[in-house]
Amino acid sequence: MATLNRSGVDIYYEVHGSGPTILLSHGYSATSQMWRGQIEALSRAHQLVLWDMRGHGKSAYPADESAYTQDATVDDMVAILDAVGAKQAIIGGLSLGGYMSLAFNVKYPERVRALLIIDTGPGFKKDEAREGWNKYALETAADFETRGLQRLKARSPEMASAEHRSAEGLVKAARGMLTQRDARVINALPDIRVPALVVVGANDKPFLAAADYMSAKIPGACKVVIPDAGHAANIDQPAAFNEAVTSFLKSLAA
Repeated sequence: MATLNRSGVDIYYEVHGSGPTILLSHGYSATSQMWRGQIEALSRAHQLVLWDMRGHGKSAYPADESAYTQDATVDDMVAILDAVGAKQAIIGGLSLGGYMSLAFNVKYPERVRALLIIDTGPGFKKDEAREGWNKYALETAADFETRGLQRLKARSPEMASAEHRSAEGLVKAARGMLTQRDARVINALPDIRVPALVVVGANDKPFLAAADYMSAKIPGACKVVIPDAGHAANIDQPAAFNEAVTSFLKSLAA
């Protein structure tokens, strides 16, 4: 368990095991605790690094809303890799964490050994679709302002079990990190030059088409659909999820 300070913002992270590094990022309004069921399996032959995004869990909740951005999040990720001595890593995450992993690859491709993209959307090419997503993100922020952390209780498992100090960070993260500004990430999918595993729960209907799209656009990507799993595929079916990921990791070492 450790923290690093980025321009006055403390970022919480933890390290398990040793070997090639895996950096896993959680989804919006979840925390690093969502990966509890993966620690044993993924740290046997790897250095598994988990962390809390700013405004989430045990990381800081900056008062300045401008501190919550995609670029700040991606730079938090590279700072964590520097802190654990990893020149390269397998970069992955679920939902917002998966999107940030794709954004990381756009900005720091030389630091990426492979990608794990889990129950994630790659963004939007059309402004109208992006505006619809941003409307949802802003409504989410407003709902957290009104209902506070109570809102999480009816959400999917990675959110319902998350512990945060307050809803304030989630409000600002929705406005600054969940919203999207452009099509850089989705347009960069064909330029990915590292092995990629796309994982989606069979019951995660809003993300099935996105998984198909990413596996088609990312050169050589492998797609795995986890049966009887929803948006938190790693929590709903941990054994099947762990098997899919460890098989992919073994292929990297072959």
